[in-house]
Amino acid sequence: MSDSMKGVLRTGPYEWELPVGYVSGMRVPGRFFLSEALTGTLEEGALRQLANVATLPGIRCCSLAMPDIHWGYGFPIGGVGAFDLTEGVISPGGVGFDINCGVRLMATPLTEADLREKAAVIEELYRAVPTGVGARSTQRLGKNDLTTMLIDGARWAVEAGLGVERDLERCEGFGRMEEADASKVSAKALQRGLPQSGTLGAGNHFLELQVVDEVYDTKVAAAFGVEAGTVAVMIHCGSRGLGHQVCTDYIQVLEAATKRYGIALPDRQLACAPIDSPEGRAYFGAMAAAANYAWANRQAIMHRVRQVLGQRYGLSPEDLPLVYDVAHNIAKVEEHLVVSARERVCVHRKGATRAFGPGAPGLPTDLAPYGQPVIIPGSMGTPSFLLRGTDEAMSRTFGSTCHGAGRVMSRSGAKKHLAGAEVKEALQRDGILVRAPNDAAIAEEAPSVYKSSTEVVRVVHEVGLGRLVARLRPVGVIKG
Repeated sequence: MSDSMKGVLRTGPYEWELPVGYVSGMRVPGRFFLSEALTGTLEEGALRQLANVATLPGIRCCSLAMPDIHWGYGFPIGGVGAFDLTEGVISPGGVGFDINCGVRLMATPLTEADLREKAAVIEELYRAVPTGVGARSTQRLGKNDLTTMLIDGARWAVEAGLGVERDLERCEGFGRMEEADASKVSAKALQRGLPQSGTLGAGNHFLELQVVDEVYDTKVAAAFGVEAGTVAVMIHCGSRGLGHQVCTDYIQVLEAATKRYGIALPDRQLACAPIDSPEGRAYFGAMAAAANYAWANRQAIMHRVRQVLGQRYGLSPEDLPLVYDVAHNIAKVEEHLVVSARERVCVHRKGATRAFGPGAPGLPTDLAPYGQPVIIPGSMGTPSFLLRGTDEAMSRTFGSTCHGAGRVMSRSGAKKHLAGAEVKEALQRDGILVRAPNDAAIAEEAPSVYKSSTEVVRVVHEVGLGRLVARLRPVGVIKG
């Protein structure tokens, strides 16, 4: 057992608790989900962050972390916290810098045999989707376009000819937060956002060609539009420089608000304000606008992918349907069962994904009997997974699960200890082609710097925070 687990109580096969008192000022316990095999990857700092979240005013039930838990900014990555709308707070540290970094999965009728010229396909996609630090879009947006995008999200992109109406039904929240307030987004954030819509960016963002190599639930897979042996496309990116700037701007605003409202914090990275304060409402409106930008961004990228595959294989957008688009790094007002009564709360998901169960509000009619599609990506050389949301998640984690595998090595450490060219060659020997702006981008996202996606998702399935539907094996990767 890892030394980081000192003082932690085991409450189930995969469930652990930080009791009130683990750090001074905790209002509720901390709770996280992890297999014993993964405890060796757990940082003491991440647990302290989980406990620190439990000190925030108005937190309900407990501070939560998913099986991908690791150290982050403010909240641990994989962290979830729900806050009372009257006494609770909102914190940029509970959302993150890449607001609505999220994942979308697109199905295709192609099989792996159709990818005989895989290198050429990857190269076409790489040219079609601007990638890397400072990548600039081929779209030419005016300020009015950007403002509308911040308000309408994915719908703006669809109405601009970058998708079809059905795409909106297959986005979490229909690809839009209605609370968006573009007037609360700074001029600097707008300036950064203008040239970046439709770009992948850098870091852990990616565009992957994957093969559905195992289906665990054929009925649900069919309802989601996924078939064994077919090729799928996964897109992982967020709100680019605009979202980063929104977070940067409001950390300063909320640091001042923390002092103004006399909120005592164990960590200044948890800077916050009452949800119903002028500062809290301003951040929420700007954050929602950045989230809408991210949905429009992923929609624009998918449109470019459809164009490339459509031209090469003679496919229409209807042949390339969106399975679903999920957000992480977001705060939303939702209604949940808290203790014994239903309450409206502000749920922060920091590196965590919504996993709403069957019949939950907001699901498309055709998906409601099965629960929300949940997408948990692996790393370049490890599988990704499609799951469905559950009633268990609704009752235990405010309808949340993990967003990925979780890092075990920093980006700087990865670049120091790994050679990108060697990682690329090893992946190619396994049949996975990688295209990136440079070798450093490959090294910092190597499979070995992440936990096992298979083990993380096994915990999610065993606990019931999501139920396995299908596994997807990477065959071609474009890294940001």
